[in-house]
Amino acid sequence: MPGTVLLLAASPAGKSCLVDAASVLPILAAVAPDVLSGTDTANVVELADPLEPQAVLTRLRAAATAPGPLTIFLTGQLQLDRRQRLPHLALARTTPATVRYTGFPWHWIREELRLRTPGSTAVVVDLHTDAETWQHLATQPLTVGPGALLYGRVAPPPPRRAVASPTYMKSVATILRSGHRPPLAHLHQQALTRSSGEDPEAARRDIVLTVDPTQPVHHTPPAQPPMHPVPGFQPAPPPSVPVQVSLPAPVPAPAPASASFTAPPPSPPPSDPHAEITAAVESGRHAEAAELAGRQEQEALRAHGSGADEVVHWMEVRADLAMFAGDAELSCRIWLAVADVRLAAGQEPAAPGVEAAVDRAHHQWGRIDDSARARELGPALAGLRLRVPGRRQGALDDVQRHLSRLQAQV
Repeated sequence: MPGTVLLLAASPAGKSCLVDAASVLPILAAVAPDVLSGTDTANVVELADPLEPQAVLTRLRAAATAPGPLTIFLTGQLQLDRRQRLPHLALARTTPATVRYTGFPWHWIREELRLRTPGSTAVVVDLHTDAETWQHLATQPLTVGPGALLYGRVAPPPPRRAVASPTYMKSVATILRSGHRPPLAHLHQQALTRSSGEDPEAARRDIVLTVDPTQPVHHTPPAQPPMHPVPGFQPAPPPSVPVQVSLPAPVPAPAPASASFTAPPPSPPPSDPHAEITAAVESGRHAEAAELAGRQEQEALRAHGSGADEVVHWMEVRADLAMFAGDAELSCRIWLAVADVRLAAGQEPAAPGVEAAVDRAHHQWGRIDDSARARELGPALAGLRLRVPGRRQGALDDVQRHLSRLQAQV
């Protein structure tokens, strides 16, 4: 199955720029697509210094819904928005004052990747931060979703009036240009070693990211202190040095001499509903995927009650599945319900989950072909837009104009 590769390099123009992100793209673009992806064939999408968050979201969503392995090479800088203090990838028009509206929210990456089959997604990053974001990441490490691999580094701000070079990603690209792609964990370690030759302080200074959810989690502390200490942050040991835990086997109590004992057969490992749903979608069995998600939602409802995070999660999964199946009306209805549930639970209108639900309801509403159905849902969406204007300026006006056009057709 062909793979998909997304090459994304983003940094602000002017004095807000901390890293020359786009300088790595010519090197990455020179690598053969199959080497970038680690598959026989691959589709490569390149985004250089994008201007609009929605443009990045559109390309990311298309990549995330493509079948087969997905590899994202992301170079740029992170900044916090001043209102919610959430990390954003700074884009070409981003300034410290406008990051909430002109940057790409990092949690959108997690949202778009959350339905992918565990182990089928890898994100390789070379990121720089300003001082405020650097302190934030010391206690709030980056993640890209429950089933995605994450490798790379995060660097603090360069000296004043200096623009840093993405030495880690350039090292990754240089290694791949040899025509051989080692396992990602090995590629990561080789890139760290190579880039430290150009920047000897990196090993002491940077936050190194090594997240592989496909590997078992061990809770035994490493035998040696972490290689890359940061105040208040303890990175995980590199995956090339796994921690082994050996426990003595329990000694069973002796059975009575007259008793016979037959050990019960081992229970099968629990299935992963997300993997089953993804497999169903990839093979075009949309109704089966929706049924599986619906059962999970009902089980969560019985176990946790209405409005619980587990229930909302499966509502969101069903909304995405309806979108994949081409049912924009159903997807819109579910996203409207998700927004209502989150607001009823006390979440703020500016909370990321609320904004995402309303934005997606708005997007799906605009794709409904049946004018009568769209007219029916329009007032509910407009009411939500009054409470949740979102980051996109003029969103409420857009709903009202489209609703007026629909009503004029009656």
